[in-house]
Amino acid sequence: MSVDSARPDLAGDSGAAGGSRSAAVVIGGGIAGVTAALALADSGLRVTLVEGRPRLGGLAFSFRRQGAAGPLTVDNGQHVYLRCCTAYRWFLDRIGGAGLAPLQDRLDVPVLDADGLRLGRLRRAALPVPLHLAASLARYPHLSLAERAQVARAALALKGLDPTDPALDGTDFATWLHRQGQSPRAIEALWDLVGVATLNARAGQASLGLAAMVFKTGLLSEPGAADIGFSRVPLGELHDTLARTALDKAGVRTVLQRRVQSVSKDAQDGSWRVAVSGGTGRAEQLDAGTVVLAVPQQEAHRLLPEGALDEPDRLLAIGTAPILNVHVVYDRTVLRHPFLAALGTPVQWVFDRTEAAGLTGGGQYLALSQSAAHDEIDTPVAALRERYLPELERLLPAARGARVRDFFVTRERTATFAPTPGVGRLRPSARTRAPGLYLAGAWTDTGWPATMEGAVRSGAGAAAAALAGLGRPHLDPLPVFGRGRPQQEAA
Repeated sequence: MSVDSARPDLAGDSGAAGGSRSAAVVIGGGIAGVTAALALADSGLRVTLVEGRPRLGGLAFSFRRQGAAGPLTVDNGQHVYLRCCTAYRWFLDRIGGAGLAPLQDRLDVPVLDADGLRLGRLRRAALPVPLHLAASLARYPHLSLAERAQVARAALALKGLDPTDPALDGTDFATWLHRQGQSPRAIEALWDLVGVATLNARAGQASLGLAAMVFKTGLLSEPGAADIGFSRVPLGELHDTLARTALDKAGVRTVLQRRVQSVSKDAQDGSWRVAVSGGTGRAEQLDAGTVVLAVPQQEAHRLLPEGALDEPDRLLAIGTAPILNVHVVYDRTVLRHPFLAALGTPVQWVFDRTEAAGLTGGGQYLALSQSAAHDEIDTPVAALRERYLPELERLLPAARGARVRDFFVTRERTATFAPTPGVGRLRPSARTRAPGLYLAGAWTDTGWPATMEGAVRSGAGAAAAALAGLGRPHLDPLPVFGRGRPQQEAA
């Protein structure tokens, strides 16, 4: 693979001598950066992708752990997508990973209430919208008959909203739900059940515009839109191993463990100079006609040349939100479903990762995905163990007699941008005021919350803008998403 983590001469492949116009540098090897690099290379540009970490994948990655239960391949967090995530599905196809992250044949989410262990299911039928969910909602045991009726009315009202309306961006989702007669229980048992996982925020801290996009697209667009898919292999196999192979085949040069120090414009020929940290202690230079900053918003702010954005400090006003992941390995099987959602407990979503992680010696490995975890992100492991093991025993009776082989925690303090009211006006487009310089990342103005889907859309959008700026004819690789702001995926 073309991984040049210690190569002394980066400029050798940059095409500096008059050919920099056909060269591109993508800074950042997350899903957005990989997408941009592939799209640019597919259109004939010579692309170098620079990533500071020793791997690709951004915050959707895996690592090896040697713990009390033996060696495991651990995802830093559980990532889920939906059938309506057309851009991420294209990405999986492009890297050859679609078969490793299959979709459900039909939406089916077990929802277990810890108080009384009532099990409900959110399922869809083979009926047109909104009848596809009517039978499931009518039998949903976690809401009263009156609450179910109010939910149906709110769903119809939601269908009439325009997520791109700026007025919706300035309102929080909870205020709108209360106006629609939604009870606190309905918000907890349905709206936040879905919204926390997809938005990484509870209704009171979420923009109505983003919430409307999530629910309209995922639940109210097409009958199969919300069918769930997730990787049956470690995320690193998709977003690092397969992605790197795809980049190699496309001719992209991948440079890992090198940090970009600055991006500047050459005053004489107008090309871009990307200064990259080198093994010699001095910065080495890449020359290009196109640069894509596919990095977090704070890093983009650091690298932006003066004048590239009218109000660059807006990037720093885009907040972040954490996700906590609790990992438990039992000596026996305690969960009979691939995953479940929980109510009446701090536990949000539980996934069986036994096979994907390569657990040996018997037992079951569960991963708890805890979104909007502001209150717990810095809680010590011992305290989290005292809290979550009893909660799992409440939810899963089989866990009460099981031995815990291993318990550990992964934390992403800046897992996503915070989808707070007003964030829409802060998110920039792919284009900057500096010709040849573009932005990518789930935090840019994709119309989506911070998801893998949004990341792919941003990378493809940046590449399309760059190719248009170069006057290069190109095909939109994602024709189904290339206009507007559709769909949804759980974080």
